[in-house]
Amino acid sequence: MRRLASGMTALAAAVTLAACSATAPQPGEAARKPTPQGQGQPEYLVFYEHGRGREAKAAVERAGGTTVADNTKLGYLLAAGGDGAFQAAVGGDPAVVGVSPDRSIGRTASKPVTRALPDEQAFTKRAGEPLAPRQWDMRMIGADRANAKVPGSKKVLVGVIDTGVDGKHPDIAPNFNRELSRNFVTDRPKDDYGETLDGPCEAKNCKDPVDADDDGHGTHVASTIASPINGIGIAGVAPGVQIVNIRAGQDSGFFFLKPSLDALTYAADIGVDVVNMSYYVDPWLFNCRANKSDTKKQQLEQRAIITGMQRALDYARKRGVTLISALGNGSTDLGNPKIDKQSPGYPKGDEKERTIDNSCVNVPAESKGVISVSALGPSGRKAAYSDYGVEQTDVSAPGGDVLDGQGVNVTRSILAAAPEHVLRAAGRVGKDGKPKGADVVRDCTGGPCSYYQYLEGTSMAAPHATGVAAILISRFGKPGKGGLELAPDTVQDLLYKTATPKACPSPREYTYNAFGTSEKHLCQGDTDDNGFYGHGIVNAWKAATAQP
Repeated sequence: MRRLASGMTALAAAVTLAACSATAPQPGEAARKPTPQGQGQPEYLVFYEHGRGREAKAAVERAGGTTVADNTKLGYLLAAGGDGAFQAAVGGDPAVVGVSPDRSIGRTASKPVTRALPDEQAFTKRAGEPLAPRQWDMRMIGADRANAKVPGSKKVLVGVIDTGVDGKHPDIAPNFNRELSRNFVTDRPKDDYGETLDGPCEAKNCKDPVDADDDGHGTHVASTIASPINGIGIAGVAPGVQIVNIRAGQDSGFFFLKPSLDALTYAADIGVDVVNMSYYVDPWLFNCRANKSDTKKQQLEQRAIITGMQRALDYARKRGVTLISALGNGSTDLGNPKIDKQSPGYPKGDEKERTIDNSCVNVPAESKGVISVSALGPSGRKAAYSDYGVEQTDVSAPGGDVLDGQGVNVTRSILAAAPEHVLRAAGRVGKDGKPKGADVVRDCTGGPCSYYQYLEGTSMAAPHATGVAAILISRFGKPGKGGLELAPDTVQDLLYKTATPKACPSPREYTYNAFGTSEKHLCQGDTDDNGFYGHGIVNAWKAATAQP
């Protein structure tokens, strides 16, 4: 799960219904010292100016380090460093643009929902998959109708860059491409301070198989995109396309920089058509190149994140990968951020408060070439937690909002597939196999029982847009690497053109109320492009029927 407190305002914190298990040190707690993770020297990603790799290697050597590998595709060295002065020494060379420790840098962008009304909302039986009546999100974007007309082509490859995908789930397995799936992550039992991170390893050498997801986030995302029409559970936006698990996230929800870069590079090299990135890059919620309150090492790390991710995104986009990202759950105007209290967010407890401005960016949501998605509740309003911004919001999609109506109701979130073992470990399923709350749903109509969970967040909004993009590629793509190809510029143009325009609310300053807390969000822009809805709400039916 995403670290929900990150960047959140008072309102967003008030509506948080579950939090991550890690806790910050309490006042008076003794300072913790980093615990070495494994043997050998620490490793760094050293990004160099184009054509200056040789000079960067020399800088590494002068600083007492050694070059382990040179990634010429993205322009960085993997270097083993010496003492604490290594990072600053290398970063001072004019050939070097950024230096980041090779460690956890990201979190997923979802909000688990465990609180619900005692009496679950009643659902009217509809045609379609068994749990279709619960899928208000699919009806909002016309995916229930589009499924029959353009379910999507098996030649379209959708990469899920996330915490993994449960490829054995009955409502994912038919569309799961195990052969192409990869896991770029090694589980880490503890963090740099010796605190529990991923917990005990489930697989040999702490390397999970490509069809595993011990967090559940990536499985939910994959299900929203492409759960098949098979008489089981739900149907995704594009139930006929293939899902490729390109794992870059830890079991705990954190990401490493190098796996994130590797995931994007791999997606480009195998011909993936569109990737879903429902996470933000950490340990800096906002990455600033030269914030005065940051140390030189911290500035170098943020520059490396900005530069490295942009190079990886550019590499993928130039090779035909459409890039779609969750916008974020901080309830923040990304065009006018002011305070960051949650960075650096890894290891937990290292956070500090710093003043920021619009020169600081949320990555990848604010990276160039990325389509960023805000989240909506069932009424169509921007979700209270969703980030926004006239320059940052490209499109909007259902992401869920438990407060969008009278009281609190879990069924206003997004229902999608969940790994059974994850639900059992979280205590959401009993020994008898029955769900322990309205946040979990079991379907046994198609044979062996399968499980589904309600989640809300911009993580849940992004895969709706990814599914619509997959429909467009299925319709207009031409034969190419991986199956079909459609230029990302064309996909973006069609996604915007087929979206349903939605104007800012009136008055533009919309008031959200929750648990005695009130907050105003200002929507700027016109009907065709504004800070709440971007170019509009993605529309699967228009994508399936509109002419180019």
